[in-house]
Amino acid sequence: MRVALVCPYDLDQAGGVRNQVIGLAAALVAAGDEVVVLGPGDPAHRATSESAPSAVRVERLGRSRSLAANGSMAPIALTPSSVCALRRALVRFAPDLCHVHEPFAPLLGPGALLLARCPVLGTFHRAGADAGYRAARPLLVPLFQRLAGAVAVSGAARATLNDVLGPAAEGVGVVANAVDPARFASSGRDPRPGRVLFFGRLEPRKGVADLIAAVRSCPEVCELRIVGHGPETAALRTQAAGEARIAFLGRLGDPELLAELAKAEVVVAPSRSGESFGVVLLEAMAAGVPVLASDLPGHREAAGGAARFFRAGDPNALAQSLTALLGDAKGRDELVRAGQARAARGSFTAQAVTYRARYNELIATGSRSRPAGS
Repeated sequence: MRVALVCPYDLDQAGGVRNQVIGLAAALVAAGDEVVVLGPGDPAHRATSESAPSAVRVERLGRSRSLAANGSMAPIALTPSSVCALRRALVRFAPDLCHVHEPFAPLLGPGALLLARCPVLGTFHRAGADAGYRAARPLLVPLFQRLAGAVAVSGAARATLNDVLGPAAEGVGVVANAVDPARFASSGRDPRPGRVLFFGRLEPRKGVADLIAAVRSCPEVCELRIVGHGPETAALRTQAAGEARIAFLGRLGDPELLAELAKAEVVVAPSRSGESFGVVLLEAMAAGVPVLASDLPGHREAAGGAARFFRAGDPNALAQSLTALLGDAKGRDELVRAGQARAARGSFTAQAVTYRARYNELIATGSRSRPAGS
């Protein structure tokens, strides 16, 4: 079948939704489908393996601009020209089905709902609804009703959708986010005693400030390696000034990140809020690294019991949990075994099987609007 995957976030900037779209696209291509990924990005950008696997066809629809959303800065398309480019791409590709991730994210999400001439499936990622999101309900319900089908990536994301849309969103199912176990399994393991790793975007909701505070009071940590960049980078560097055990590595490509994972004794995911599904947890588990995570519903759902947890936003609780895990070799080994099994069950290949079944159902009905309760 011919599937258009629409991502509202810049295709050349690593991010949770973007990574899910690219991973699913690769799995669909491997299953024999013809796929195009559409999203913001500089059309003149020279594609690399960091942007997407060579087998995945990507069309960039115009430069993105950063917009504050849900405690983060989202690189989205904000120009009418991007919507026009989306329309041309959909006409040219003529998909059997259009799969839109974050259908409410401007401008490409709503644009796809209005422009597609085939069934549209929407996947909702967001966890956490602020007053502005709820206030937009009168505009969002009609958009939601244009979907032929809808799923959320987790129970937390589904609860957010229900909170915002009310009865209109009843019956939405869950298709969990995925990971590529083979990609992370290639890291090999050579853990350094007391080495702790964080990887992700450096912004307040990710809780890296709590991790730095915890490490300062945790002598068992020999070294904290922080991979990533974001709006909180300068403030975090200031907070960590004078602490020789803390290193900021910036953005890393795949080979460098895999090398860091190979040497980490523990990966910490200290997010304070806004995590619909903790993909970072699955990635660390696939690499064979024990995981310590803040106790958020999205993290619990991702880990499925294969991680240890601490109270979110509490540096003292984090320090205590980190000290205990670094001192528990048997516990770390148990987490590694459980985590690798968990990551194997959450592969993009398995996710693509689920999505392809849903695609076929929607194409068979030929419906462009979402039946109640589907």
